[in-house]
Amino acid sequence: MPNATNDNSGNFHIVFGSGDSIMYAASTDHGKSFSAPGLVSVLPGLAASHMRGPQIAATSNGSTIIACNKEGDIFSYNMQNSGNWIKSARVNDTDTVAKEQLMALSGNQGNLYAVWLDLRDKHNKIFGAGSNDGGKTWSKNAMIYASPDTTVCECCKPSVVIEGNNVYVMFRNWLNGNRDLYLIQSSDRGLTFSNAQKLGTGSWALNGCPMDGGGVVVQDKKVQTVWNRKGKIYTCEPGMPEQEIGEGRNCTLETVDGKKVYAWIEKGAVTCLLPQSGKKILGKGTTPVLKAIGNEQVLCVWENENQIHSSILSL
Repeated sequence: MPNATNDNSGNFHIVFGSGDSIMYAASTDHGKSFSAPGLVSVLPGLAASHMRGPQIAATSNGSTIIACNKEGDIFSYNMQNSGNWIKSARVNDTDTVAKEQLMALSGNQGNLYAVWLDLRDKHNKIFGAGSNDGGKTWSKNAMIYASPDTTVCECCKPSVVIEGNNVYVMFRNWLNGNRDLYLIQSSDRGLTFSNAQKLGTGSWALNGCPMDGGGVVVQDKKVQTVWNRKGKIYTCEPGMPEQEIGEGRNCTLETVDGKKVYAWIEKGAVTCLLPQSGKKILGKGTTPVLKAIGNEQVLCVWENENQIHSSILSL
């Protein structure tokens, strides 16, 4: 499962797992080409499949990767000025609590915020931690949300966006028998969080886990979300009714100069929805990631048969 980010210089950074190896590639020509993948580190028992895998974010301190092992410990890695990576810290402050290995990472200016499913006290909750030094150290772990019905959805990847002092976390809840997406927000860099808000008006009563988390982006303080319910793809702003835009799973989105771009998997193919030209099929694959290129293009990265693919789409 690849993950990608872009920095203020327009460079793109991709991370993925191969066995126990954390691999990294970069593009300095706006996604047209990427360097040969290089080894970041070997993490025995690396989790890197089924929506699990290393996450990457860029800040003014450089690029940071977090990765989780099968025991449930999350570690951060920092790129040095030399281009080499070092293993810098453990993110979770209690041993082996991230046993689901489902996590997300976001960076903005000099700050990072990581979220994950956490099994301390035996039930999955949403936990998080921040860093103001590029992942060299992490704050005391904070419980962001605990479901009053015992657990949040056990196998769905959370999402996080940090913008200034604001942290936005989206996750699939398990409440009253429903597997619905919720958004929770902090205005003090993750020190405290507001009440969780359900997204959309419908619900998905399901005795099982859909293993599908969705995506969230923020532009000009406007939050946009996308997620799957019963095999249909919906998008909405918090507090607004949802809009159906397609069918499939593994959905994500990006905003490009105020224009929304979506991607998901439909019948085994990576499908993008562009604001002007509509749907575009990129080929077979899973777990697409979208990142803006300037104001008129978007980069889509995905995995198919253990290979990482990318495509530049013009809006």
